[in-house]
Amino acid sequence: QVQLMQSGGGVVQAGGSLRLSCAASGHILRINEFEWYRESPGKQRELVAARTRNGETDYADSVKGRFTISKDDAKKTVYLQMNGLKRDETAVYYCAVEVLIDLDGTTWYGWGQGTQVTVSS
Repeated sequence: QVQLMQSGGGVVQAGGSLRLSCAASGHILRINEFEWYRESPGKQRELVAARTRNGETDYADSVKGRFTISKDDAKKTVYLQMNGLKRDETAVYYCAVEVLIDLDGTTWYGWGQGTQVTVSS
């Protein structure tokens, strides 16, 4: 059974920084690809950042140069470093992760529970 546990949200002033974490537990051989999304009231869930299994990254235009997606294989954790946060980036942030769970190539894909990020003025 694979589980994802998010942490690192909170309240930050505009212009500040936060680092979100998403730790995977269970029988995991490798983290493959992963994404971070955000959702705020009245808006559709938005892809913020993604990283492929080859290490290629992609970011929403609005966060390029300010957000960084990364992972720590030893800790089985993925991260989203957010700098220069803006008020309209207040949202619930979700990680979505694909992991390899068997040498035969079987993978598991799941979502974190979400974490609230509130950017104040």
